[in-house]
Amino acid sequence: MSSEERNSFQKLLEFYSPLVNHDVSTATAEFKLWKTKLSRTHSVLKTSIDALALCDKKIFPNVHYLLKILCTLPVSTASPERTFSTLKRLKTYLRNSMEATEWATMLSVHRTIQVTPDEVIDAMALSSRKFNLVL
Repeated sequence: MSSEERNSFQKLLEFYSPLVNHDVSTATAEFKLWKTKLSRTHSVLKTSIDALALCDKKIFPNVHYLLKILCTLPVSTASPERTFSTLKRLKTYLRNSMEATEWATMLSVHRTIQVTPDEVIDAMALSSRKFNLVL
């Protein structure tokens, strides 16, 4: 294990110290054994879930816990942002694609609001169009 890997692993252990073994040397030795096991199995790990499946919780408890955290991190950060971004695009598309008949339907739902046809025509005349009307 290089000194850079050791320092990075120690920072990781310090960050998650309330959750993992407080003994840095034990956790570092466990990580070295885990790396040795991976190199001997010749397994190609494509995802963190694959690594978690190969990690024995009884033999490598700290590595197993850190891998579990690694497996849940992507779910807790990017996925909700992508979901809300997609929802925002969908709502924008739906608002922009509403026809006049759909607006009339919306007005019929809110019957307490009094709107005359002349007010609707005037409001639509002031808005920009994709095409010009010739009368």
